[in-house]
Amino acid sequence: MDLHSVLDALVLGLLEGLTEFIPVSSTGHLLLAGHFLGFDSPGRAFEVLIQLGAILAILTVYAARLIKMARDLPSDPRTRRFVFGILLAFLPAVVIGVIAHDFIKRVLFESPMLISIMLIVGGFILLIVDRLDLKPRYRDAMDYPLHVYLGIGIAQCLAMIPGVSRSGSSVVAAMLFGSDKRAAAEFSFFLAMPTMVGAFAYDFYKNKDALTGAAWLNITVGFIAAFIAGVFVVRHLLDFVSQRGFAPFAYWRIVVGAIALAAVITFG
Repeated sequence: MDLHSVLDALVLGLLEGLTEFIPVSSTGHLLLAGHFLGFDSPGRAFEVLIQLGAILAILTVYAARLIKMARDLPSDPRTRRFVFGILLAFLPAVVIGVIAHDFIKRVLFESPMLISIMLIVGGFILLIVDRLDLKPRYRDAMDYPLHVYLGIGIAQCLAMIPGVSRSGSSVVAAMLFGSDKRAAAEFSFFLAMPTMVGAFAYDFYKNKDALTGAAWLNITVGFIAAFIAGVFVVRHLLDFVSQRGFAPFAYWRIVVGAIALAAVITFG
């Protein structure tokens, strides 16, 4: 067992859980941190597989609501429509993810400079949208029209470029389509469930033969850390967003991106 590698996995797992559900790009943070730590991840599977820990955090916090939705599904048209909307929003990621998987992992994931630039650009976009005088028409994600679900799903595909942020792209799209900030953030939780489970399953299928015992140990450590940190974030994020909006995350992106870009230019 490589203790240094396990400690790196612990740090990266905590980073994943803390950043997965906020619009700062957890994958971008993981790849940059792994790059500067010298962390070895066969096929970049670690960064994808530990996301299941964050998904279990959502399932834990939202267990009662998910159970109620499952019970209401056969009899409640509103619940059925919402579930269909989630699947509709998930569909573009399935198509593009399968087609572009190898390019994303072998090219985009290996470019710290691209990730740094996208963090900065995404930060300015998030800051601009957060400050727009938008008039929300939807205060509950269950009330979005079907074209809004699809539009959010298409926007989410931009996050396949590391540094863009899955939650950030879906939140910005939802707000531009007329959602208030709290509903936009909450829908990003629901959309994360099929998106990240699908990414986990497909990445596991593609990389299972390359994963050694040491790699699985790192994934397990990262998974548990991501779960613990993710529970904390999911419990508190909606209230934070309702009170302060997304500007703090925008500044976070810009600062982290600028520091990483400077480091890449200076040290390679």
